[in-house]
Amino acid sequence: MNILIVDDERLPLENLKRTVEKVLPEAEITAFMKPREALEYATSDQTAGFAKPELAFLDIEMGSISGLQLAKKLKEIYGQINIIFTTGYSKYALDAHSLYASGYLMKPISAKAVEEVVQNLRYPVKFYEKYKIQVQTFGNFEVFSNGKPLKFTRLKAKELFAYLIMKKGALCTNSEVIAIIWEERLNTEAVQNQYRHLVLDLSKVLMSAGASDILVKQRGSLAVLPEKISCDLYDFLAGDTNAASSYTGEFMAQYSWAEFTNAYLDKMTKSIS
Repeated sequence: MNILIVDDERLPLENLKRTVEKVLPEAEITAFMKPREALEYATSDQTAGFAKPELAFLDIEMGSISGLQLAKKLKEIYGQINIIFTTGYSKYALDAHSLYASGYLMKPISAKAVEEVVQNLRYPVKFYEKYKIQVQTFGNFEVFSNGKPLKFTRLKAKELFAYLIMKKGALCTNSEVIAIIWEERLNTEAVQNQYRHLVLDLSKVLMSAGASDILVKQRGSLAVLPEKISCDLYDFLAGDTNAASSYTGEFMAQYSWAEFTNAYLDKMTKSIS
């Protein structure tokens, strides 16, 4: 969900931004103190093809351009954008209603007030469940749950997960994974037994994070569900500009088998630039 916040006073702007982040932690928030800059952003956003904001929190009394005037302009640019006015005065309520606003919040604005208003938007927005697992592949491979590093009991269980992430949901056979993780050893019964323990360990780690559903097990094969994972690699491949800028030439640096993918990402980055 993409959100625009405009308020010409710094403290109310920062307070509202923190409140919205608390209610909608996965939202992309863009904030401005100058309404004219917000309008310029909206115009350039339209031409550059970035994701359009679905919701705007606008202070009403703001210098040369009021929140009411800005709302009219934003509706001309974005069409069905949800406008929520924020103010310390109740006298603008009728004007806000005439603009078909989705809400009218009196300052100071509480998290409960924000939560209630976003649940009753004029133009419904699809809310996505917050990803339970966040994966970093650029640089070293790391896994997080709610912003905290996920603890793996075995390093090879983490390596197994890294390989599955790199395969982007493709089913990987047991033999394939064993050949990658134990490249110097034969596929013996002892190694196969170690592999079964790794799968069990990985399952337990993901279960501890409430994310056991991201692992797909089929007879003799294993995969992850990419749509249930927040991952910089997946965002990069989807064309996310922020993910592209975070790639600095290293991909899963601790694993030698990731070098081919790293070379592919390098090539993609150079072709984009």
